[in-house]
Amino acid sequence: MRSRQYGPDLTPPWKRQRPAPEVPADPGLVVEEPGTGFCGAVVRCERTAEGFTVTLEDRFGRHRVFPMAPRGFLLEGRAVTLVRPAAAAPAVPRRPGRTASGSVAVPGARARVARGSRIYVEGRHDAELVERVWGDDLRIEGVVVEYLEGVDDLPAIVAEFAPGPGRRLGVLVDHLVPGSKEQRIADRVTGADVLVVGHPYVDVWQAVKPSSVGIPGWPEVPRGESWKEGVCRGLGWPVDTPAAWRRILASVDSYRDLDPALLGRVEELIDFVTEPDRP
Repeated sequence: MRSRQYGPDLTPPWKRQRPAPEVPADPGLVVEEPGTGFCGAVVRCERTAEGFTVTLEDRFGRHRVFPMAPRGFLLEGRAVTLVRPAAAAPAVPRRPGRTASGSVAVPGARARVARGSRIYVEGRHDAELVERVWGDDLRIEGVVVEYLEGVDDLPAIVAEFAPGPGRRLGVLVDHLVPGSKEQRIADRVTGADVLVVGHPYVDVWQAVKPSSVGIPGWPEVPRGESWKEGVCRGLGWPVDTPAAWRRILASVDSYRDLDPALLGRVEELIDFVTEPDRP
């Protein structure tokens, strides 16, 4: 006998499981697969013979592939169904024959043997951003970019590098403003074969235009709070700085996505380390 109140389903309405909300599996989204407890950021979605799968990367860099099943993941403790992200809007096309930095492309050009000169940046994120926009130019010029993990040891690093003619050193520093610790260190090492330049931002994340990331602006972070974690909280993102950085970096297609305060400084460093030796 069927209940006229409930119809063919005899489960009372208040006991029925509501459909889990659908969430686009955008790159950088952090979710947990409850069956295994594996927690990681979305790396990619793919179609397979069995259906769509999602690849997650945890904080140790390990990858796991899971089917995109209904109610298959937890997002901030809530069951969700991951769905394929909407097709991204086509990026503004670069002018024909141009690199991401806007330079004239050289089709088929091989990377030049590395010069003795180098460009140093503060950290891995700085290096990845420079590579994304200026990578083609740097390979043609034979310039290697390395990172310092901070500027406190810069005087010792410069001394060990032993700059000189044909072996110049360019350094990009975060938060290089008058009177700062960074400025005092820069003044100690700057010379004929060492050029230190910088941008005014606390971190290179801020050099990416908010409009490119799809946010209204970079939030203010109270003094004493971890800046990157504070940014994640201010934007309502999971407090996972590697995932946040992947999301920011993926939004950069060309120099148009960066603030001029960074563009000019990187171009200045490239010119400095590639200019012909002075007689």
